[in-house]
Amino acid sequence: MAAVLGLIAGSYEQVTFGYTVNTDEPEWTAKAEFTHHAHTASISAAATSERFVVTGSKDETIQLYDMKKKIEHGALLHHDGTISCLEFYGTSHLLSGGEDGLICVWGTKKWDCLKSIKAHQGQVTSLSVHPSGKIALSVGTDKTLRTWNLTNGRSAFIKNIKRNAHIVRWSPDGDKYVVVVNDELNIYDLETASVTATITNPKRISSVKFLNNSILAVAGDDENVRFCDLGKEKWVCEFKAHENRVKAVDSFVMEDHCILVTASNDGFIKMWKLYLKEELESPTLLMEVNTTARLTCLAVWKPSSVQPPAEEPAAPTTTPQELIQELSKTKRVRIAAEEVILEDESKPKKKKKGGGKKPTE
Repeated sequence: MAAVLGLIAGSYEQVTFGYTVNTDEPEWTAKAEFTHHAHTASISAAATSERFVVTGSKDETIQLYDMKKKIEHGALLHHDGTISCLEFYGTSHLLSGGEDGLICVWGTKKWDCLKSIKAHQGQVTSLSVHPSGKIALSVGTDKTLRTWNLTNGRSAFIKNIKRNAHIVRWSPDGDKYVVVVNDELNIYDLETASVTATITNPKRISSVKFLNNSILAVAGDDENVRFCDLGKEKWVCEFKAHENRVKAVDSFVMEDHCILVTASNDGFIKMWKLYLKEELESPTLLMEVNTTARLTCLAVWKPSSVQPPAEEPAAPTTTPQELIQELSKTKRVRIAAEEVILEDESKPKKKKKGGGKKPTE
């Protein structure tokens, strides 16, 4: 039986494209599932859960699409400025970051804005939730890397990084993370919270994706995708993926290999087959589809990707060392409404919670 999966891509032309991929034939094919023109400005971010697709835009809105019912599901209006990053934690919560310096935590049951955090003095450029769900990282235009403790709802610690970073990502095992500043890839160790290596890309980096705990796919402002071995601290393979700059990469594991997905300004979404072995070789092209639009972001939708059940929150932590000890435990944390991050409530909110067009039931 064919694996059910979809490809979601946003564009400068304000349109979100959705495709269903048929993996049951030797040559994979993509069928247009929907085009969603709900935004009034270019799309800047996209994310998927088991049921929903969300897109963020320069029009200050987050648009929802219900993949189960195949309908538009409304809009989330809380940010003031461009939506810069979106990330689901399991199926229960969505985190969004914006030009207004806020990180918002949304409950996906009623799509309420549960908490609003003044996270950065400037734009939130990227965020990433630890695989345990206990902490999150964010970077912004205030030249800081911030760690948020999701168990006690407070800022755990702040690290000055001298320059504005635009991407942060946890590794799948959660023992390290990468911070991207222009063309530099900085690898951080969780235990020491310090940089263990810096690797330079030939061009400014636009997107990164961990293929496993050591191999990172990196796209930049050119036609190539490069693979970095974080253990060896060097580039190990690269290939030409598109005719124009690659804007976004995503991936998932299928049987004994990895599927890499790329999207470009040339309008194409491509899927590649890659074997993660000792000596990496260039992947083989499985499928491509031309959206005829200038693509900006990408997400893979897999309805079977369900987050494991959460457990009760652990005791609050107050120092980086205590946080590391807490992360070493096997318990998983629920991000409940009364426990989610809350920072700097002294400033009045300009907008009402979750307002605007109410999501449909």
